[in-house]
Amino acid sequence: MTEYINTAFALPSRDWKQYAPLTLAYIGDVAYELIIRTVYVKQHDIQPQKLHQKVTRCVSAKAQAKMIAALLPELDEEETAIYRRGRNSKPYTKAKNATMAEYLEATGFEALMGYLYLEEKYERMTELTLKGLKSIGLA
Repeated sequence: MTEYINTAFALPSRDWKQYAPLTLAYIGDVAYELIIRTVYVKQHDIQPQKLHQKVTRCVSAKAQAKMIAALLPELDEEETAIYRRGRNSKPYTKAKNATMAEYLEATGFEALMGYLYLEEKYERMTELTLKGLKSIGLA
């Protein structure tokens, strides 16, 4: 999909490691949620409200914080650096149902997902998502 977007809009390639971590988290939030929504839509033919409830369990800051804690040993140096930059960022908002520590952990997770998405490393995104969901009992 990103290949088509890049071509249609004539987007240049970038060094995504140089991007602000909150920008990576911004796109990572959506990229990760798209994976989760895709999984649940393909698994269940149920009402959107029930889908939303299932998806929300996986995309909450608390869930993402637990996932990244389990995934840290799996990350390579580059991925760890991206995660840490996201975690150490200074977000302008905070989660409604999470502590600030959980929110920062989740921001690091989302920055990593954003980086992997922009680098078109979809297999790695999927691998980490599946391992993370298994680690918290949601897969």
